[in-house]
Amino acid sequence: MKPPYAWDFHSDQPYQLKDRPLKRRLRKAQRASLVKTALSGLLWLPLALLAMPFLRRHPIDAPHFAGLIVDPLRAPDATLEALPSLDVEELLIRVKLWERSELDAIVSFVRQLEGKRLFFVLMQDREHIEDAALRKETLEQTFTALAPFGNRFQIGTTLNRAKWGFASVNEYLDFFKTAQQLRDDAFPELQLIGPGVIDFEYHFAAHALFNLRGVRFDAVNALLYVDRRGAPENTQAGCDLPCKINFLSSLTMLSPRAKRPLYLTETNWPLTGTAPYAPTSEKECVDEETYASYMVRYYLLALATQQVATVYWHQLAAPGYGLVDTRDGWRERPAFHAFKTMTSLLKEARHIALQQRRERFEMVLQRPDGLLRIFWTNDEAYTQHFAEPRRFIGRDGRTFTTDALAVSGAPVYLIEKDEA
Repeated sequence: MKPPYAWDFHSDQPYQLKDRPLKRRLRKAQRASLVKTALSGLLWLPLALLAMPFLRRHPIDAPHFAGLIVDPLRAPDATLEALPSLDVEELLIRVKLWERSELDAIVSFVRQLEGKRLFFVLMQDREHIEDAALRKETLEQTFTALAPFGNRFQIGTTLNRAKWGFASVNEYLDFFKTAQQLRDDAFPELQLIGPGVIDFEYHFAAHALFNLRGVRFDAVNALLYVDRRGAPENTQAGCDLPCKINFLSSLTMLSPRAKRPLYLTETNWPLTGTAPYAPTSEKECVDEETYASYMVRYYLLALATQQVATVYWHQLAAPGYGLVDTRDGWRERPAFHAFKTMTSLLKEARHIALQQRRERFEMVLQRPDGLLRIFWTNDEAYTQHFAEPRRFIGRDGRTFTTDALAVSGAPVYLIEKDEA
């Protein structure tokens, strides 16, 4: 990245763009696109809201539902050693287009991920947005290097944040179209995915998904963070996490420019006391126990919608928000074990129902060996009584037996095996 844009290696994102005159110039130059974004939201968001009751549920391939982002340049040896224990099949790799010198190291890393399904996110800088020739050259080099390992590429990311380089949706569409033309000419096997809107700002997604520039999305993605609202069950403008997912799926259903599946390619909660590694202010941060519970509940709520093919957690190793803290070696947080437990239990499960009574939740899934029931609450803890003692699996994989289950914010699993 070139000034005034700069990358924050602590939180793995660009620093805030503080050059206000530059931002004003960019907004002025992109006024027509900004107006289109506003009008697209006014037109398409109400229609998508009305269409939500008519959404069709889609079968979810359980082994590929829970995905994880891994950094090939941060503790690669420890990462490769940890992945077998997690038994996760879907991995996402973020690739910085402005760091072409690191491409060989990325290729060396992904060569060792045999048997994993890989998803690549190509992250832009302002130079690649402004220089079409450079953009085409770098994309061609990146496709050539990485296409042998996976055919899914998210083109660009976070188009609705100035610090990431895009000044408008039209700039993003021009960026994407370069990749689309290159794919059509030389890489027909690739799937190009977008638009990569972050947070619940779907007017940007509406502009991209109903564009008039010939851009077509082979699948749709979003970076659907809900951390500023606290728990994933909490609402924003009356919309909780399942509502936000269904809303985006409804937009996708209506769009003539987009296909399924729908991917959530980035989400997490920042961790308290980890500044400067936390990607947000301390206000949004949570402790490690809360983080682990929120993470599992996010996955369960997303699965219940039957709209999302894969949710990719950001990420395995990161001091401010990862399953592992790398500040002093390699420390597995509670979320590491919660993720491992969740993926092992959901891998062969098929969703049946999510029951909610106020802020008390029970999810029911079918496994080959019987029913899987999952309990949690987004309110005060309560006790659920059973006629006889049952063997439960705690959020982090520990087993215990009781006939009076204390239900809290940490999900608890119960397998009711079929009798032979």
